[in-house]
Amino acid sequence: MQRSRPAISVLCFVLSIAFAAAPFLVSGFAGFDPDQFPVPQENPPVQPAGYAFAIWGVIYGWLIIGTGWGAIMARFDGQWHDMRKPLCLSLAVGTTWLAVAVSSPVWASLLIWIMLGAALAALFLAPVNDQTWAAWPVGLYAGWLSAAACVSLGLLAAGYGYMDQTTAALVFVGLAIVIAGLVQGALGRAPTYGIGVIWALVALVVQNMESAPLVAYVAGGGALVLLVPTLRSFRAM
Repeated sequence: MQRSRPAISVLCFVLSIAFAAAPFLVSGFAGFDPDQFPVPQENPPVQPAGYAFAIWGVIYGWLIIGTGWGAIMARFDGQWHDMRKPLCLSLAVGTTWLAVAVSSPVWASLLIWIMLGAALAALFLAPVNDQTWAAWPVGLYAGWLSAAACVSLGLLAAGYGYMDQTTAALVFVGLAIVIAGLVQGALGRAPTYGIGVIWALVALVVQNMESAPLVAYVAGGGALVLLVPTLRSFRAM
């Protein structure tokens, strides 16, 4: 069993590189096209302001450095190995996500929830030691995915006419806040998870303050609420 651990550690590192390289292989994707939905989604309030997506640069870089560090310094470590298995699944699915999103928002939404589930499993299994290279980058990744997965459902709900845009935003922003509060509270560490969600919520405030103020107020209130378990997680460091 232990002999497979170095191979899994290298696989996780390679997948993190492939995940980061995916945007260079799928040109022209800048979010879902409004016309990909039966009800075109022009400036949907459930979607954060565009600047927020810059967090992917930090996520990609930190995952590569963290998995690379682990492949060298913790290739036989049992806790690292337990984290790597679901993380490999999440990253493997993530390498295909952009290619799928270009053609199908429905399948893209399904895939992002699979990515999230695997990332959360990896986060809870992440080693208590070496948090800088294990739990923290995975936490930021899982936090952003928690917000993004709920955004995907909000886009589908409005885009397929099940809800109007504002209702969809309120419902699924609320869902993201609930999920994040439960995860960060239960986890009790890796404050980067909460930071990832708060980053998205603040970008929702920026996006909606003038056009959909109720959504902005809910997102802002959720960000403030999530500060509590996030700050408590800092104290556990």
